[in-house]
Amino acid sequence: MSNTSANRGTILLLTQVYVPDPASVGQHMHDATSELVRRGWGVNVLAANRGYDDPSRKYERREQRDGVAIHRLPLSSFGKSTILRRVLAGVLLMVQEIVWGLFTRRLEAIVVSTSPPMCPVAAIIISFLRGVPICYWVMDINPDQVIRLGKVGPRSLPVRCMNWLNRRILGRAKRVVVLDRFMAALLQEKRDISTKSAIMPPWPHADATDRITHEDNKWRTANVPDDAFVIMYSGNHAVTTPLTTVLQSAMEMVDDAQLHFFFVGGGLGKAEVDDLIKAKSPPSIHSMPYQPMETLKYSLGAADVHLVMVGDDMVGVVHPCKIYGAMAVGRPILLIGPNPCHASDIVRDNNIGWHIPNGDAKGLLEILRTIRGTPEEVLQAMGERAREAVRREYSKEILCGKFCDVIEETAG
Repeated sequence: MSNTSANRGTILLLTQVYVPDPASVGQHMHDATSELVRRGWGVNVLAANRGYDDPSRKYERREQRDGVAIHRLPLSSFGKSTILRRVLAGVLLMVQEIVWGLFTRRLEAIVVSTSPPMCPVAAIIISFLRGVPICYWVMDINPDQVIRLGKVGPRSLPVRCMNWLNRRILGRAKRVVVLDRFMAALLQEKRDISTKSAIMPPWPHADATDRITHEDNKWRTANVPDDAFVIMYSGNHAVTTPLTTVLQSAMEMVDDAQLHFFFVGGGLGKAEVDDLIKAKSPPSIHSMPYQPMETLKYSLGAADVHLVMVGDDMVGVVHPCKIYGAMAVGRPILLIGPNPCHASDIVRDNNIGWHIPNGDAKGLLEILRTIRGTPEEVLQAMGERAREAVRREYSKEILCGKFCDVIEETAG
């Protein structure tokens, strides 16, 4: 299957994750590819045929969504339980993508991201053999992430190989899109990308529409106790942003019967939440899976305050994007992380919440009590400023449009 209806040639997207997989990166990719189709391009997507978090979930081998031709490849996702499984899946996916890419008709450009790290290898080989440019969409940076997590040494052979690969893809790419200024600075240390880089964050999946009140929110009615005040963490629970301090503070606040903590989504870090619930059954801490895209704005809107976390060692390495969805539905932000980081810039510049450093359990308790004593009209004013910032700077219409402009510039 290929997209032959377009008259501007074909753009090839190499990835592991794509809709309907619930991982956020897949939805961002589909937003961009469907916009490219609307602009007259043919788009072919090569992705894994099984779920990223849940490899038991299998997707259609071939499919068209919004005019995008999707080819899902076998033996390319074995889950995230071990590094070996992830590397093996990445290598098998890479080999299949190379074969498909070499025979893609009317190929004008390749779009590739960092999930998994093997996909850029496929892009480099296809680009070299077919003579087509690459747009490199950097979602996170490895081996820096695994080094800072302490999983490998900075002078180990895998690290040297990955840094060599980083220099190759940064050199080969015609355009490099990064998510924040810190990420751009870190990549600049690896190779000069000053003339080819563009900085733009990922857009929220929820639109900055009229504020969804709790009374009109059926998701909240079905899942949240009456009169509850909800602090929500929604999205990927990554090992780079441990929730230990939050869970400790939540347990300290159990005497506040109206205060509830919701942890919605998946990821390796979710086990910390689920283990606590299993061991102690706290009535105010709730764990829920990823929510369907069609109900996302209602699950996000069920919160009174959204929790955003950035690891101290992860600034510029990863870019937690849950802040944008929370802002789009008009909710204040409780940020736990270093200063500065991309999220602290947003919270400070728009006056939309609170910010404390990681590990400050006492400070977090004080802020939670402050939040509980904040008048509703003040919380709503913070939320309205957040939503206005999305409409002004971070909306899907603005950012997805800019990203597609960069892809079109890459394709010439």
